[in-house]
Amino acid sequence: MASEPLRIVFAGTPDFAAAHLAALLASRHQVVAVYSQPDRPAGRGKKLAASPVKLLAEQHQLPVYQPHTLKDAAAQAELMALKPDLMIVVAYGLLLPQDVLDIPRLGCINVHASLLPRWRGAAPIQRAIEAGDTDTGVCIMQMEAGLDTGPVLARSACSILPTDTGGSLHDRLAILGPQTLLVTLDELVAGNARADVQDNALATYAHKLGKEEARLDFARPAVALWQQIRAFNPFPVSWCLLLDGERLRVWHAEYDQQDHNTNPGTVMACDANGLRIACGSGSLLLTELQLPNRNRMQMRDIVNGQLLALQVGDQLA
Repeated sequence: MASEPLRIVFAGTPDFAAAHLAALLASRHQVVAVYSQPDRPAGRGKKLAASPVKLLAEQHQLPVYQPHTLKDAAAQAELMALKPDLMIVVAYGLLLPQDVLDIPRLGCINVHASLLPRWRGAAPIQRAIEAGDTDTGVCIMQMEAGLDTGPVLARSACSILPTDTGGSLHDRLAILGPQTLLVTLDELVAGNARADVQDNALATYAHKLGKEEARLDFARPAVALWQQIRAFNPFPVSWCLLLDGERLRVWHAEYDQQDHNTNPGTVMACDANGLRIACGSGSLLLTELQLPNRNRMQMRDIVNGQLLALQVGDQLA
């Protein structure tokens, strides 16, 4: 005989979280309410925009709560009134104090896009690519007061492909995560879930992405820049400065480890195959670029349109 469905409160904000909410809505469990970050200004007009999670919740006529904090008594009383069996948190963006963690009958669990304890924190998908990791995955974690420190209930691994970007890996993990979550819920209901304590000595921290760190430093090895470009696609997008000081955004590149005697930042080739730049070791071939005030383009189209005034020997910052 099947066990009773769980009363679930879901907390999340971006697309990655919305994929998990969609899976829960299609499951036998009951999502009784949704928490999401307050609406934020977006676009050129800076109009307030609802999060992907809020939009999905509203499509299913679910009550949506958007507190600025969960630390005050009123917000905690609202959550307690929902009488949840479980709270599921996916990329929510607010810290849950211990008083909140204690409200659901089965506590709170979190879906995190890394193989914990590696890459705790805000940007685990991008940091894994940037660091040159060959594997990542998702973990379902029993939450505690520390940041991503709780014991792990389940983990599912996947390879990081040489073709992966932050965007493509995000999309694959957004499929793997919901699958792993639903299996974990069945194990929780059946009483078969086992939580493995994390080894804090192995922990690394995935700092939030910043636009300034996306600047390409050609004194670094080409392979490191290649990893950075992939990691920061589609946000914040790696960039360098042209000779006139304007930003050139780099969406795709390849690297060559062959030695050279050229100063880092020097243009080694500029043709339909790409813009080749000397690096601290090896060179980087930039193949998909975005010129100021233009859409992203393949290098062959930029060359055919004579849109980039660079010559072999030019020195980029």
